[in-house]
Amino acid sequence: MRLSFGSARLYPGMPQSIREQIEQRERETLSPYAQLAAQSVGRPRPEEPDPVRTCFMRDRDRILHSKPFRRLKHKTQVFISPVGDHYRTRLTHTLEVAQIARTIGRALRLNEDLTEAIALGHDVGHTPFGHAGESALDEVLQEDLPHEGPTRFRHFEQSLRVLDHLTPLNLTEETRSGIGGHSKGRADLTAHDGEATSTLEAAVVRISDRIAYLNHDLDDALRSGIIDQIPGAFLEIGSSHGDRISAMVTDVVENSAERPTIGLSAPMLAKMNELKEWLFVHVYHRYPDLYPDTVKAQGIVKSLFRHYLAPGALPEGFCGVQGAVDYVSGMTDRFAIATYEALFIPEGFRRLIDEAD
Repeated sequence: MRLSFGSARLYPGMPQSIREQIEQRERETLSPYAQLAAQSVGRPRPEEPDPVRTCFMRDRDRILHSKPFRRLKHKTQVFISPVGDHYRTRLTHTLEVAQIARTIGRALRLNEDLTEAIALGHDVGHTPFGHAGESALDEVLQEDLPHEGPTRFRHFEQSLRVLDHLTPLNLTEETRSGIGGHSKGRADLTAHDGEATSTLEAAVVRISDRIAYLNHDLDDALRSGIIDQIPGAFLEIGSSHGDRISAMVTDVVENSAERPTIGLSAPMLAKMNELKEWLFVHVYHRYPDLYPDTVKAQGIVKSLFRHYLAPGALPEGFCGVQGAVDYVSGMTDRFAIATYEALFIPEGFRRLIDEAD
């Protein structure tokens, strides 16, 4: 049977568009606590509905096809320029968050399209060199700058700015609020993180982000040799990477089913917070001492930012302190390195380095 997309009919004679049929299925099958696409608050700039996709499906597709999303493949997660093909990048982290969030969302009959859209967009504002670059940009912004502009850098705020202003995708309010409120930093997870400050789908992504990085950073730390074994207390969660993720996801689902909040059992919540603190002490804070290139990478970010504060230094379309933040934070690791070399290393010196190699 041929589908008539020109008239947006799934079957001849049916009165609804494909999108409307999907919206109807959502009303019939999703949890009463799910965010229905048909009940979205809408976009900053009104648009005609798509004949096939719901508003949240369009959000997901716009983010997935955007340039900021593609740049994540060349941005550090934790390990800067690792020797090995299997370390996480910011892109693979994002995909792992999206997979975990969709699994939880489907089990709870929440809106998977909204969940995935939030997950895919949650880190597009990250700097080059991961959290090291983020802290460097935050530190340099707190200096006595000669121009007005932002005084702090937070990647979740920048993610929203990227999608609102730098690559304006005109996303729905539900996707935007989920992206802007996903980050916990070093703070412990609490029962309040599962509450629907915007939507339950946003709460799922917030907790899925923590599940993803706790497990893949532990995995990468072991692979790198920065730790030589996983403490027995965390092996109690599961004996393998997959088992630990499965245990956390199952705990979330079992403690959230048919409830207006996303919850964890008290033992799992405590264990995840313990693992988070252990990673900060034994991996994140040790990493700059064991790998001095981290400090050098931060120096690149600071030098580039200070350079672009000079009048006329920024490319067309960027200006002032905010422009320098936008331009530098949008760089990939390799583009930041290449730009630093072009700006600060004399051509003759670079030839000497190439000849020595």
